[in-house]
Amino acid sequence: MAKEITGPILRALTLCKTIGAHAVLREVSFSMERGSGLAIMGPNGAGKSTLLKVLSGLWAPSGGELWRFGRRIGDETSSDQRVVLLGHHSFLYPSLTAFENLLFYAHLWGLRKARQRVVEVLRQVDLLWAQNDLLQTFSRGMVQRAALARVLLADAQLLLLDEPYTGLDGAGRQLLDRILGDQKRTGRSFILASHDEDDVMRVADAVALLVGGRMVWWSYTDKLRPEQLQRVCRGDYDKEGA
Repeated sequence: MAKEITGPILRALTLCKTIGAHAVLREVSFSMERGSGLAIMGPNGAGKSTLLKVLSGLWAPSGGELWRFGRRIGDETSSDQRVVLLGHHSFLYPSLTAFENLLFYAHLWGLRKARQRVVEVLRQVDLLWAQNDLLQTFSRGMVQRAALARVLLADAQLLLLDEPYTGLDGAGRQLLDRILGDQKRTGRSFILASHDEDDVMRVADAVALLVGGRMVWWSYTDKLRPEQLQRVCRGDYDKEGA
């Protein structure tokens, strides 16, 4: 039986990432508990996408410490099916149907009852009606839903989502809100990168601001008013405190 993890499922201590001569992440520190949602905000080039890639194990950190599920990750890439990343690309194949795409990943990850699981996640993102349609016929929002279905397949403990609301219409945004709420209620956690204050205030328990690769401000959302977050995102974070 797997050992039950107590304490933070994710912990970063002075995490750094250097690409070439450029320091993209500079001593980023925070921790995540089970059943919680953290939003990372910041301007373009702040390091949000890089941070998610390092946390996922896709990229190795250049310095600092990264702990996942009570285990320290070394200075190498380290995949873990309990952690999944939704990036800017869907990683789905346009010439395959939605069902075929997800079944491919289900087999790749060695999931049990693969076909049943594919049907479950397609229903979860409201795409079961289009399961036999080629992905190349999908709208931008439908592709985003299919990409979300891909990361839900493995029933991971931690979702890392880079601008997950991009391309979604009103119904799609409400659907994603429900999915993220369900993740927290079942003891799973998520970190999302976003530029949208409204999305953050709806779904996250805490929000942090990344500027120049540094985490310069954070707050619990239940202690934060929307107008405060707007000022923070405009750069007035010193006035709002931490």
